[in-house]
Amino acid sequence: QVQLVESGGGLVQAGGSLRLSCVASGIIFSIDAMGWYRQAPGKQRELVARIAIGGSTNYADSVKGRFTIFRDNAKNTVSLQMNSLKPEDTAVYYCNTVPNIPYWGQGTQVTVSS
Repeated sequence: QVQLVESGGGLVQAGGSLRLSCVASGIIFSIDAMGWYRQAPGKQRELVARIAIGGSTNYADSVKGRFTIFRDNAKNTVSLQMNSLKPEDTAVYYCNTVPNIPYWGQGTQVTVSS
């Protein structure tokens, strides 16, 4: 049974930082690329960061230089360090494989106030 459990969100002022974590089970974590997605109100879900099995990373232009994605294959976890947060980063954040499987966890809310 697939489980993706995200945590670490919260309310932060613009310019602040948050670190999100995700624990994955029921997927072959060690052979899947993993990613962090986000969905803002009224918008489609988008991929913001991706990390391959070997550790290479890709970022959406909107977060490049501010967000860093990590993974720990031994613990089946993927994390997202978010710095210099902006109000437009406000969204529910989800982890999933890349490309995503048709299952989503509950996500974690990130709210950035101006």
